[in-house]
Amino acid sequence: MSPLLSDKRSARWAVLLIVSLTMLFGYFLNDAMAPLMTVLQSDMGWTAGDYGFFNSSYSWLNVFCLMLIFGGIILDKMGARFTGTLACALMVIGAVVKYIAVQYVAPPSADPGNIVFLGHHRQVIIACIGFAVFAMGYEMCGITVSKVIAKWFKGHEMALAMGTQVALCRVGSFSAMFFSPMIARRWQMSSPLLLSCVLLMVALLAYLVFNVMDSRLDRQLQERRLQMADATPEEGKRADDDSFRLSDLKAIFTSRSFWLIALFCLIFYSSVKPFNKFSTSLMINKYGFAADSWFVNFVPSLLHLCSLCLTPVFGWLYDKKGKGSRFLIVGCCVLTLSLTLFALPILPHQWFAVVVMVLLGVAYSLVPAVFWPIIPKVIPHRRLGTGYSVIFWIQNIGLSYVPLLIGVVLDRWCVTGMKDGAPSYDYTLPMCIFVVLALTSIFLATRIRRDDSKKHYGIEEPNIK
Repeated sequence: MSPLLSDKRSARWAVLLIVSLTMLFGYFLNDAMAPLMTVLQSDMGWTAGDYGFFNSSYSWLNVFCLMLIFGGIILDKMGARFTGTLACALMVIGAVVKYIAVQYVAPPSADPGNIVFLGHHRQVIIACIGFAVFAMGYEMCGITVSKVIAKWFKGHEMALAMGTQVALCRVGSFSAMFFSPMIARRWQMSSPLLLSCVLLMVALLAYLVFNVMDSRLDRQLQERRLQMADATPEEGKRADDDSFRLSDLKAIFTSRSFWLIALFCLIFYSSVKPFNKFSTSLMINKYGFAADSWFVNFVPSLLHLCSLCLTPVFGWLYDKKGKGSRFLIVGCCVLTLSLTLFALPILPHQWFAVVVMVLLGVAYSLVPAVFWPIIPKVIPHRRLGTGYSVIFWIQNIGLSYVPLLIGVVLDRWCVTGMKDGAPSYDYTLPMCIFVVLALTSIFLATRIRRDDSKKHYGIEEPNIK
């Protein structure tokens, strides 16, 4: 049989670069306003409640309206070209609405009486609508990119490709956190959002190029199916049946292996990402960092720096050596160790915080590098989009409610006094909650290993054939 376009290293890595750009630019907009909370409060009159309400709008359509799950079904029914183009268009629309809200709608400081919904100003509501539409396209794009990589890198360096894509996403987050305040100070508050609109339009155009390449690959795959049908009728019939059906939803939701993977994703990310939201406060309250020091923000960012550098390396190792479930178990053990060290009342020194944060970054690099390439081995390709979407939906539930739990625990049981007009906290109890989640992830990783030994998904096998 003639080689496929995906068998050419330059072609599949070009596809990876194109689809990763869409996520990189999406990450930039997603985090563009994260370092601008104080500017929104001082220059536009937003309150902390407005800012929290704005961030919660991310889940309005994805979680509560189930659009994330519908996006996965659309992906499996309509394909990556249609779904990815739709996702990019939604991100552009959401970014433009968000920019218009910040740039052209009168802020609360200039028009304080214009309250339109749940006590929030019109500018805040319009910005929330834009962010919700963007988030719908953003999450849809995420599951599409995962399925595209699984398709183009099947039998090749899939884990390295997924690790590289994760690393490029970290570049987007870092760029937003570092450059957005500079751009806003140099020009105006809405400038980072305008830049995001331009970048997402570039991503949409780039994705149209991918559509051309993917269409060519599909033609080659169809030709191969016809050859298989002529040579081996059984193989041809199986290839013809490889299309998504609504009955596949039952197969997904009744699969024990799928729920092990989904629960692992929920528990692992709920023990890392919510911790990162409180890590700056932890550095101040336990390790004595100055609140106005650049270093207090740098130490939590080590988590992402390690991920940026190490995730492709661990992905490459999995491609070459296999042992996926073992990597998961080791990564979860390292995660538990690092969170336990943060929980214990020992060594309240800044150097110790740096060392433990790097250790946590190793775990945050190792587990995602192996976990995401495991999913295409467990879930058939025709169900992959729906499978990813349900996993992302479950993950988003944890990312929404675990920070809420930690916030309630801090306010009710962990306040130790006041310092510089703000409460000071004892983080022992919240860190114990994170440790329990990390221990649960070890248990689930061992269950995934046992499940693979029975059903032979190939999790322990190398990805490169």
